[in-house]
Amino acid sequence: MRFVPVKTTEQQAALMLLGVRERLIRNRTQVVNAVRGYAAKFGITAPTGLPQFVRLLEDIQTDDRVPALARDLFIVQAVEFAQLQERIGKIDEKLRAWHQADERSRRLSRIPGVGPIGAVMLALKTPAPELFRSSRHFAAWLGLTPKDQSTGGKTRLGTITRAGDEALRSVLVAGATSVISHYRGKEGHGAIVSWINHLLKRKPPKLALWPLPTKSPESHGSS
Repeated sequence: MRFVPVKTTEQQAALMLLGVRERLIRNRTQVVNAVRGYAAKFGITAPTGLPQFVRLLEDIQTDDRVPALARDLFIVQAVEFAQLQERIGKIDEKLRAWHQADERSRRLSRIPGVGPIGAVMLALKTPAPELFRSSRHFAAWLGLTPKDQSTGGKTRLGTITRAGDEALRSVLVAGATSVISHYRGKEGHGAIVSWINHLLKRKPPKLALWPLPTKSPESHGSS
């Protein structure tokens, strides 16, 4: 078991911010999926992404295939979406302010792919670093290690367990995706460039997102 020190009231408030943000994002996702599903029944579709969804809402109001009743219901959902967007924006502002005031969170944001939200999550949700023997132990705590299905003396590793904090894991994977996309194929002898290119020679990009190195990138002479 991993134990964490007792949090201050300010840290508990920041954790509450994270919880409220996660709930609002889930609600926003539900609204987006519902609108996309209803719009598809009228033959109106749009690519994924929030900017494209906003354009979809605009197209629905000008499409003659949508009857007046359905258009009114789409407006109700568009209003709900706008309200959720505004609330999420306010929560993000408060989290950025907490991030700027916390020294640990600022240091964590220097890691490539870790932004203010990810840094706040890491600072508040993870146990003390000294409790982990290596990065592999941290990966196991996050749920990024494969299931052990060994039998008969044969080692068989299954799928990723995903047993840890889902929100924290998704933020870190999103950050890793942006880092790989930014540095993939670039030339140079920088630590992070050479380490990522070396990793991608051994693993497909999606697989490279999940495992964490057993040593820091610097120990490999790359990042």
